[in-house]
Amino acid sequence: MSNSDSKNNNYDLATNLVHGGTVRSQFGETSEALYLTQGFVYENAEAAEARFKGDDDGFVYSRYANPTVAMFEERMCTLEGTEAAMATSSGMAAVHSSLMSFLKTGDHVVAAKALFGSCLYIVEELCPRFGIETTLIDGTKNEEWEKAIRPNTKACFFESPTNPTLDIIDIETVAKLAHAVGAKVIIDNVFATPMWQRPRDLGADVVVYSATKHIDGQGRCLGGIILGDQDYIDDVFAYNKHTGPSMSPFNAWVLLKGLETLPLRVERQTDSAGKTYEALKNHPALVKLIYAGSDDHPQRNLIKKQMKAGSNMLAFDLKGGKKAAFAFCNSLTIAKISNNLGDAKSLVTHPATTTHQRLTEEDRAELGITDGMVRLSVGLESADDLIEDFKAALDAAERAGK
Repeated sequence: MSNSDSKNNNYDLATNLVHGGTVRSQFGETSEALYLTQGFVYENAEAAEARFKGDDDGFVYSRYANPTVAMFEERMCTLEGTEAAMATSSGMAAVHSSLMSFLKTGDHVVAAKALFGSCLYIVEELCPRFGIETTLIDGTKNEEWEKAIRPNTKACFFESPTNPTLDIIDIETVAKLAHAVGAKVIIDNVFATPMWQRPRDLGADVVVYSATKHIDGQGRCLGGIILGDQDYIDDVFAYNKHTGPSMSPFNAWVLLKGLETLPLRVERQTDSAGKTYEALKNHPALVKLIYAGSDDHPQRNLIKKQMKAGSNMLAFDLKGGKKAAFAFCNSLTIAKISNNLGDAKSLVTHPATTTHQRLTEEDRAELGITDGMVRLSVGLESADDLIEDFKAALDAAERAGK
């Protein structure tokens, strides 16, 4: 392969998201090549030996390295500003590998309680099976991080904004506390998107994404990625090489196409989310409407410090509980019911009965996940059409809640 389009720091991000990391074959293709292959051939036995010994940087096996996947990883490094990245088969594979690739028996993890259900499973149930202690805290309270972090703490893990209540965690403060004992800060940055929050600039060591969400952005495929320093990613690479959570080359190709339009999509979705909030915030069916981009978010000062915009995620808390929430969801004509987010299509989810249903009622109450809460991912439809759809659904929810 030849004719590499490497990262140019003089270019704007939007330019690098179209061209960064591209490596062309001898055919000089315009679009990135799709290398659907398990393995690679060698000119002779000596070349194979050199490749396996690491004396030659070429590819060996697509379970852990592939040209199309490598292009996706390089472009994500351009986006996130990291030395290295490791793509995975899904967002949950990324979360799992980001932790288990370096933790060992006797280590300690501090994590925010407000986590996606599968993330919580890894921290709360899987880690202890291997002798890794865990402490779950209210991540919005800096004093709880300070109290929970110990000399043997090796990782602090959280998402910000949180799913689905859109609470914000002070990344810079957590990083300072964690680094004082040599712990790594690992953040799931999906809700903020890489467009609106750069955790590494705030002190985070590792950033993980479900690329299934905004990075693909059109509901086509699964994917995940872990981004960090080269030494850390080298450890992740070794772990994934032998455990196999590989990203498909086809999925990597789809995600490369998604990155080309990421700024356009996220900016449009964020603009529509803001308009939706303003149009609906005073509707009588609501206990509250939560949006990280609103001036009345209780953590607005922290949001201004670490986010450029509020992204496309909102949460409705409806007065009539589950009955009203279901009436809202079932009355929508444009937005669809799905547990995904970041899609071109607007999507709604009832967390208490889907993504967070494995939590006890008490745990959900502690996190603020009520039976009346509906999570909304704003898509690319006309904002005016969406607002009319949501207003009609809120009217239905109000009737159901009486």
